[in-house]
Amino acid sequence: MTAPPVVVVGASAGGVGALEKLASHLPRDLEAAVLVVLHVSPAGTSVLPQILQRAGPLSAAHAVDREPLVPTRIYVAPPDQHLLVDGGVVRVARGAPENGHRPAVDPLFRSAARSHGRSVVAVVLSGSLDDGSTGLCDVKEAGGVCVVQQPSEALYPGMPEAAIRSGCVDHILPIADIAKLVTSSGLPPISPGAPTTDELGAMLGDADPHDFGDPSPFSCPECGGVLRVREMAGPDRFRCRVGHQFSVESLVDRQQDMLDEALWAGYRALQEQADLCRRVAERLRSIGNQRSAEYASRAEEANRRAVVLRQVLMA
Repeated sequence: MTAPPVVVVGASAGGVGALEKLASHLPRDLEAAVLVVLHVSPAGTSVLPQILQRAGPLSAAHAVDREPLVPTRIYVAPPDQHLLVDGGVVRVARGAPENGHRPAVDPLFRSAARSHGRSVVAVVLSGSLDDGSTGLCDVKEAGGVCVVQQPSEALYPGMPEAAIRSGCVDHILPIADIAKLVTSSGLPPISPGAPTTDELGAMLGDADPHDFGDPSPFSCPECGGVLRVREMAGPDRFRCRVGHQFSVESLVDRQQDMLDEALWAGYRALQEQADLCRRVAERLRSIGNQRSAEYASRAEEANRRAVVLRQVLMA
C-alpha cells in the first residue's frame, strides 16, 4: 500500500488570506495530501478548515491523530497541537512548543522530510520571524522541493525572507504560481512503514538531548534549562532538555520578551518597595521613632530608580 506525496504549508501573520488564495488555486484532482500549520492561539476555536473548504474544491478539516493520508484533502493543525506526518498517517500531538508556537511549522516540515523524503513540497507563506526555515532545510536535505511566497506579495514578509536567507529555497513565487508548481510537481507516492511512538518522539525532538548538539551559553526562555545548539547548513537550531526548540530569530525575539517582562517586574517591585518604605516611615514618625528618616530616604531612592526604569521601558 502506498501513501500520497505531501504538500506541507506553514504560515503565520497574514496567513489566512494567503492560505485561502492557495486553496482556491489547487485543483479538485490534486494527487497529493496537503497539511497546513497556521500559528493560532492555543485557546478558542479555529475556523480555518471551513475557510479553506469554501475557498476551493478540496475538502478540509482539522487533523485527527492516526487518520490516513489521502490525496485531494487538506489537513489543518488543531489549536495547541503539533501536526506531523508519519508514513501513511497523520499524527497530532502536543509536544513542547517550538519557536514559541504550538502548532509550529518546523515540526511539520521536519516530520515530512523524515517520512516522505523527496515526495514533499514544503511551502512558506506570509508570517513574521523565521518559523519554518530550519524545517525547510530538512526538506531540502531529504530531496524535497522548497518554495516560498514572493515576499513582495506577502502581507508579512518576515517568514518568506527568513526562509530565503536560509539558502534552502528552490523557488520564490506568487501564490498562484505556487499552486501551479504543486500541481505539476509529479512527486512519487511512497511505501510507508508502520507509524511508531518512537518515531513520533524523534519528530517532536524528544530524543536524547545530548545527541542534539553542544551546550551553548544560553538558557531556554521557556523553562530556564541549558540550550544545546546544532550548527546546520541553514540556520542554527537550539533545543533544551525538555524539548523546547528555537531558530535564531525566534530565540532572539523570545529573549526580548523575557527582558521586557523582567524590566516591568523590576519596575513594579521598585514601586512596591517605595510604597512600603513610605508606610513604615509614616508609622515610625507617628510614634517618634528616629528611624523614620531612614525609611523615607529608602522610599525616595526606590522611587528614583523606578522613574529611571520606566523611562527605559517607555523608550
